[in-house]
Amino acid sequence: MWIPTEHEKYGVVIASFRGTVPHGLSLEIGDTVQILEKCDGWYRGFALKNPNIKGIFPSNYIHLKNACVKNKGQFEMVIPTEDSVITEMTSTLRDWGTMWKQLYVRNEGDLFHRLWHIMNEILDLRRQVLVGHLTHDRMKDVKRHITARLDWGNEQLGLDLVPRKEYAMVDPDEISITELYRLMEHRHRKKDTPIPASSHHLFVQMKSLMCSNLGEELEVIFSLFDSKENRPISERFFLRLNRNGLPKCPEKPERHCSLFVDLSSSELRKDIYITVHIIRIGRMGAGEKKNACNVQYRRPFGCAVLSIADLLAGDSKDDLILKVYMCNTESDWYQIHENIIKKLNVRYNLTGSNAGLAVSLQLFHGDIEQIRRDYTSMFTHGISITRKLGFSNIIMPGEMRNDLYITIERGEFEKGGKSVARNVEVMMHIVDSGGQILKDFISFGSGEPPASKFHSFVLYHNNSPRWAELLKLPIPVDKFRGAHIRFEFRHCSTKEKGEKKLFGFSFVPLMQENGRTLPDGTHELIVHKCEENTNLQDSSRYLKLPFSKGILLGNNHQAIKTTKESFWITSFLCSTKLTQNGDMLDLLKWRAHPDKIAGCLTKLKEIDGSEIVKFLQDTLDTLFGILDENSQKYGSKVFDSLVHIINLLQDSKFHHFKPVMDTYIESHFAGALAYRDLIKVLKWHVDRVTDMEIQEHIHEVLKAQEYIFKYIVQSRRLFSLATGGQNEEEFRCCIQELLMSIRFFLSQESKGTSALSQSQAVFLCSFPAIYSELLKLFDVREVANLVHDTLGSLPTIMHVDESLQAVKLQCIGKTVESQLYANPDSRYILLPVVLHHLHMHLQEQKDLTMCARILSNIFCFIKKNSSEKSVLEEIDVIVNSLLDILLRTILEITSRPQPSGSAMRLQFQDVTGEFVSCLLSLLRQMTDRHYQQLLDRFNTKDELRDFLLQIFTVFRILIRPEMFPKDWTVMRLVANNVIITTVLYLSDALRKNFLNENFDYKIWDSYFYLAVIFINQLCLQLEMFTPSKKKKVLEKYGDMRVTMGCEIFSMWQNLGEHKLHFIPALIGPFLEVTLIPQPDLRNVMIPIFHDMMDWEQRRSGNFKQVEAKLIDKLDSLMSEGKGDETYRELFNSILLKKIERETWRESGVSLIATVTRLMERLLDYRDCMKIGEVDGKKIGCTVSLLNFYKTELNKEEMYIRYIHKLYDLHLKAQNFTEAAYTLLLYDELLEWSDRPLREFLNYPMQTEWQRKEYLHLTIIQNFDRGKCWENGIILCRKIAEQYESYYDYRNLSKMRMMEASLYDKIMDQQRLEPEFFRVGFYGKKFPFFLRNKEFVCRGHDYERLEAFQQRMLNEFPHAIAMQHANQPDETIFQAEAQYLQIYAVTPIPESQEVLQREGIPDNIKSFYKVNHIWRFRYDRPFHKGTKDKENEFKSLWVERTTLILVQSLPGISRWFEVEKREVVEMSPLENAIEVLENKNQQLRTLISQCQTRQMQNINPLTMCLNGVIDAAVNGGVARYQEAFFVKEYILNHPEDGEKITRLRELMLEQAQILEFGLAVHEKFVPQDMRPLHKKLVDQFFVMKSSLGIQEFSACVQASPVHFPNGSPRVCRNSAPSSMSPDGARVIPRRSPLSYPAVNRYSSSSLSSQASAEVSNITGQSESSDEVFNMQPSPSTSSLSSTHSASPNVTSSAPSSARASPLLSDKHKHSRENSCLSPRERPCSAIYPIPAEPSQRMLFNHIGDGTLPRSDPNLSGPEKAVNTTPSSWSLDSGKEARNMSENGKLMSPPVPPRPTQTASPARHVASVSPSPAGRSPMKGSMQSFTPSPVECHSSGIISNSPVLSGSYSSGISSLSRCSTSETSGFESQGSEQTIPNYSVSEEPMRKESKTPPPYSVYERTLRRPVPLPHSLSIPVTSDPPALPPKPLLARPNNLENSSRRTEQVPRPRPLPRKVSQL
Repeated sequence: MWIPTEHEKYGVVIASFRGTVPHGLSLEIGDTVQILEKCDGWYRGFALKNPNIKGIFPSNYIHLKNACVKNKGQFEMVIPTEDSVITEMTSTLRDWGTMWKQLYVRNEGDLFHRLWHIMNEILDLRRQVLVGHLTHDRMKDVKRHITARLDWGNEQLGLDLVPRKEYAMVDPDEISITELYRLMEHRHRKKDTPIPASSHHLFVQMKSLMCSNLGEELEVIFSLFDSKENRPISERFFLRLNRNGLPKCPEKPERHCSLFVDLSSSELRKDIYITVHIIRIGRMGAGEKKNACNVQYRRPFGCAVLSIADLLAGDSKDDLILKVYMCNTESDWYQIHENIIKKLNVRYNLTGSNAGLAVSLQLFHGDIEQIRRDYTSMFTHGISITRKLGFSNIIMPGEMRNDLYITIERGEFEKGGKSVARNVEVMMHIVDSGGQILKDFISFGSGEPPASKFHSFVLYHNNSPRWAELLKLPIPVDKFRGAHIRFEFRHCSTKEKGEKKLFGFSFVPLMQENGRTLPDGTHELIVHKCEENTNLQDSSRYLKLPFSKGILLGNNHQAIKTTKESFWITSFLCSTKLTQNGDMLDLLKWRAHPDKIAGCLTKLKEIDGSEIVKFLQDTLDTLFGILDENSQKYGSKVFDSLVHIINLLQDSKFHHFKPVMDTYIESHFAGALAYRDLIKVLKWHVDRVTDMEIQEHIHEVLKAQEYIFKYIVQSRRLFSLATGGQNEEEFRCCIQELLMSIRFFLSQESKGTSALSQSQAVFLCSFPAIYSELLKLFDVREVANLVHDTLGSLPTIMHVDESLQAVKLQCIGKTVESQLYANPDSRYILLPVVLHHLHMHLQEQKDLTMCARILSNIFCFIKKNSSEKSVLEEIDVIVNSLLDILLRTILEITSRPQPSGSAMRLQFQDVTGEFVSCLLSLLRQMTDRHYQQLLDRFNTKDELRDFLLQIFTVFRILIRPEMFPKDWTVMRLVANNVIITTVLYLSDALRKNFLNENFDYKIWDSYFYLAVIFINQLCLQLEMFTPSKKKKVLEKYGDMRVTMGCEIFSMWQNLGEHKLHFIPALIGPFLEVTLIPQPDLRNVMIPIFHDMMDWEQRRSGNFKQVEAKLIDKLDSLMSEGKGDETYRELFNSILLKKIERETWRESGVSLIATVTRLMERLLDYRDCMKIGEVDGKKIGCTVSLLNFYKTELNKEEMYIRYIHKLYDLHLKAQNFTEAAYTLLLYDELLEWSDRPLREFLNYPMQTEWQRKEYLHLTIIQNFDRGKCWENGIILCRKIAEQYESYYDYRNLSKMRMMEASLYDKIMDQQRLEPEFFRVGFYGKKFPFFLRNKEFVCRGHDYERLEAFQQRMLNEFPHAIAMQHANQPDETIFQAEAQYLQIYAVTPIPESQEVLQREGIPDNIKSFYKVNHIWRFRYDRPFHKGTKDKENEFKSLWVERTTLILVQSLPGISRWFEVEKREVVEMSPLENAIEVLENKNQQLRTLISQCQTRQMQNINPLTMCLNGVIDAAVNGGVARYQEAFFVKEYILNHPEDGEKITRLRELMLEQAQILEFGLAVHEKFVPQDMRPLHKKLVDQFFVMKSSLGIQEFSACVQASPVHFPNGSPRVCRNSAPSSMSPDGARVIPRRSPLSYPAVNRYSSSSLSSQASAEVSNITGQSESSDEVFNMQPSPSTSSLSSTHSASPNVTSSAPSSARASPLLSDKHKHSRENSCLSPRERPCSAIYPIPAEPSQRMLFNHIGDGTLPRSDPNLSGPEKAVNTTPSSWSLDSGKEARNMSENGKLMSPPVPPRPTQTASPARHVASVSPSPAGRSPMKGSMQSFTPSPVECHSSGIISNSPVLSGSYSSGISSLSRCSTSETSGFESQGSEQTIPNYSVSEEPMRKESKTPPPYSVYERTLRRPVPLPHSLSIPVTSDPPALPPKPLLARPNNLENSSRRTEQVPRPRPLPRKVSQL
């Protein structure tokens, strides 16, 4: 049975539970669970991460934790009772865990690892807390570390700042908002600005001394030296080194380092130096022999210095090497460090070139105790502490010191009868009063233990030695009296014995007989001479002698033998127990000398403060003792002395002695009668304030009033205790009178003098300190009233001294912070006077910082849930007094310009934040009653209106993002909660007072505007929060957006007919609210649009305004990232439902449909514009949206905006032509008028004419960059007309020159013709603008099908590539996926007239082939009827599809949608005719090129001839004859008679061309290829016999080709029409329906096995049936062979032929297996384009009417694109296949390079200005009319020919052909022909004088590099031209050319010099 749990409420899962049992709850380890019931080892409950799912789980999987339960029952809430830091840690680490993984994904490795370390540290600290074995201090320390790390992590991850109090998170509801603000600000400040440390400490570690000439032990002495004051400022750090220069005790590393403590900030400056003195211990001379002397002396060695400023740049822990210097003369040793600092080089030099002292230095900042905690390891080893000389800046009361510092300065000695000066050594002892030497009280320095005696270093032969050695004598106080120091002087002999001979001594007592210690300063001591063996142990013998020359006692003169010798020492006492001051001793012993009391009290003020504080208690006892004994006589003086001592403690140096005085007052003070005298003297001073001219003394008195009152109160208490409370009334009267005097003094106004106001200011500064003292004697209310009256007496006029105003406010502030104000009773009394002063200051906008602080403190006492009566009354008072002025102040300070300085700005923000937190505190405390009272207070509606407008404006300011730092989410949520609560109260006032006849638009507009920006705040968008954060916010505040949304809806409904005032103004704001992804909010707000439509319909009969505003705002809001697909559906459904019953339903539905369609496009646009999306998708989407704005919405401004967005996208993608077309759209909207235009986008204010001119020039520039010069010329003419009409000849001239330059570019520069691809986008997952549509796309330069397919698949990574060209069915259209269908298509040019006209250069024609194209076509081969396996071409038909676009290409996009499809079928016979026509044209062109020397070698012609003849001999022609010349076919197809005749003529024509080609071949063939030529001739005769041809003469009339002169006629415009010297260059392309090379055979495609060997289009199946289900069938040829290549099935003429391996079956459906996988082609397949009409005049004997149309039923353009099959092969069998394999290695082909030696071209007649170098312009020979079945021809590239197996029979390739135009070179020497198939790259490089504008060669490799795609020319589609009439061969020089031109009836442009590629 399940029983509800009592105590087992909360637990953590310690093992994962799968929840496989019925009703089981799946749990993961670490989850927290709330338990509801239990039963037999099972619990029922839920995981806190998902409280909606409840279930059961085993109890032993749960670790129970203590928790308390709130709201027991159904809605109970369990809160764990663990430490709040643990709770925070747990939840924070869970949040971090998710984000930490994201850091790895985002590749933020540094933060990832740092956070990982921090998380581990926190977990470790968490364990320590949970174990619970920590001490209280350690626990505090651990929590401090935890919170510091949590804050760091939150900051790094951009999470919220957590407000904390004593390391625990604070609940904002439990404290006031002002306190919350302070906590947040404190943490924020702590994060931003670390507090500069006041004390600093220098860590010094000695590493070693590096010096070559060591060998003796050393002493190293560190100290700090102030070069400014020329004195040491620290004690010494002493260290001994061994003979190797290393520290002597390596096992005690703590002896090697020291910490110089208590350096103040003022001492971190560049003139403070670290000085290092090095003393060696050894022989007198460094170079003496070892046996000279055995006695060891201390001798100077070297010195090093380092400025402390060098350490300030950073705490460098690297070792420093200090240079060590040595004195030039030993007598300067005492000041060597000063000389080095002053850089007096003559006085010192380096000890050695390589000498150096290695030390490690580091500066620490902060309190020494904190450093002890942070660097425990350093202190645990016992590091030595080196103090400053004397007391530190702050003297602590408990500090015990008694240090005497003695500096042995110098001596003056006589020679003592010697010829040379002495080597003097000083030895020092401390001797006590009993004559015994004190042991271990001489300290050499901090690193060394104290010793009993000291030996100075010895200066060689110096009778005036200067040592300057500082020693510390830490002698205990009890041994001080009677002790003296003895100095013994010895001469150190350098002889062998090395003995030290005593020759004199000095001594100095430490304390005088009167108890004063040895005074600080320099003392000249007498040197008493003595014998060498004098025994000085009996000190009594010499103590009677005088010791100092300043104190010579008269009766001791006879004892002094001489006073010439002297010895100087400097002493300095640092003691907390002993004094050197006689006045101090006299005061303390006042009873012994009563007559000196007055003098002692007067001199007290002259005594040094440190002496007074040392004896503070004794001094105070003395003063009160004197007061008790004789108050009449000394009362005033004692009072003054007491004031002096009290004010002394205000000094920062002695500030820490205040507690000592407090302790004295509490525990030691015994003056029970003192209060009377103190009150009397104080009142006397106060009464005379106004009369006194000099106020300094009264200032001192008033400053000390706090402690004076403390003494008064304590004295009265002692008196009361002693007397049982006698004279109470008298005391009260005295106090009242005193305060009356004070009030009178405060109420006086200073008349012209500031002295009085200064005294008032001094009094006010310390007045609040006496409250606590008065409370000890009086009731709280009494004290409050006294204070109230005193503060109330202050002058209220604001024009009094400003400094007094500030002090007055500070006094108010201290009052509010005092203990008195904390009591509710006294607070109610004090509040009015406090608020009164605040109000005055706020009104004047003065001292705002202080006002803000006081207000914050006032509200800190008012907690959120305080509902006590006193609190409510206080709120009443504050609301009445301050609410208005608070609102005005916030408005004022937020409207000011912010100061520029960062510190000032920070202060400005602090003030604003504090006032805001005060306002929020006040509003949160206000109840219904307060609001009602507030609203009732307004007498008129205008006052209420002004108040509401003011508070709404302030709320809008509070909502601003910059109001609080971005990570203050806690503060923002609290503020929003207060705002929404207040708005709900005030909306009632709005409804009641400002509707109907009192309607006020401004206040309602302000209300709605506030509500909208409230909802749109970033901090309320819960969708962006982490789940845990969202849950917390919802639990605490709910979704405030929905609350405010409901309030907006309610208020809107109340408006009635006044709604019209807000239409259309509020449409945008409300739309912005509805776009927030909160379903409830959307459901509330969207119906308002229906209401708006309804009211607009009532007003104007339509809702055009609503529609216009909706559309405008939708665009801007959605582009900002707002809205989603759900919103579109919700908007549509809600509004359609709402308008169902409306009379205007139809127009409403139309509006909603329009808006919905716009949303679809905008959502697509936004998705496409995301970073990382490809440019193509962005452009397509922008075009779709742009067209929608133009066609459906007619929104001109939006249309123009998107034109410019599209223009920018094109420029970014370098689509310059498209960019120009795009800008042309805007240009077309403008007229050549002077109408002024406003500033718009990036355009300035200008006339329409100026803008149109600017647009024209920009468009021309883009057409120029896009090489679309013809379009630029048209615009040049237009703008030139305008210049001409305005007689602006200057600009007209420029424009004509620009036009001319464009003509030059057409003739001189190369243009790459792009390929075109048809793309189908099928499936619902595509964006709306692409979904289930097909487009034709203009490819990029050099882009072929595979590259395009890959690009499209990259753009749509989730798309599936379709593997066929058939139209998809409905299932594909409706699929929830993306399908791409891609294949190449051929453009059908519109401008046929230009393309068919003779004599036009290809440069010009090339433009018309690929520009202004509306129609494209692609072919699909198929079998109709029964397929003949012996000859499959009998039934091979071609289905030709023509696609018509909505706009021509190129245009504003690289792709346009297909508008219409047309499908026609071509018969097998028409196919055969088209193939033969193309092959014949190719032969003509190659022969012509060879004859005119345009080919650098003959290989292309050789391969072509071999392919045709060999294929024909082996049966190629037979297949056509069998198919179409048999009687059966002729009878069955009588309508094809003309076509059969045409086919026969083409066969005969081919034979004639072959015969002439062989003749040309014989002329140019190199010697090593003669055998091949002979073989070709033999095979040709076999071919002729197979055709039944005996002599050509019989067929001359029927043949279209005849060469009577033995050479073909060079056409009139020979330069453009003839091929380049590089040979006919064709870039083979791969069709989307072509085969992979591996399925191809190397001989003719007309083999008997052909149909069985047809491979799948995609290279995945070899079944021809499978292919023909969707793809073309093999093509036929006029020349047949028994060995046939597999038919090359394609769907598209312009295909790209790049090598692609056969894809395996398993990859059939992979997206990489592109839609219509191209087959592998020979990489160098080159053949010419069918000639233009002018170019087809290649041969003399060509009749006009000899080439009949292939089909009389087809129009010219259609015929132009009819393709015929053709396949070319070099040879049959293996040879051709091997060559094909060669071809594969070189894929794709390399463009020919100009060489002058390989085959110099003849100089063709040309007047082109271009140089003979290589031009980037493409060849413009017209391509073959392509075949529907593509078998690729392989040509020879001049410099790298590749023989391909597909260069076989007469079936033409579907690839576009490309020819290279070159300028002719003059013949240089004899022709050089390369005897093999390829020309090496190296000779070409040497010979080519003009480097090409771009190179397709690798610089370092000898192998060719793939040719760029765009060097190929697309297939043209003009109809087959009639053969030209026979004319004389064109002369090859310029003169003949000009003569020839005269014979022509129509003038033609002069041919240009064709540049060489």
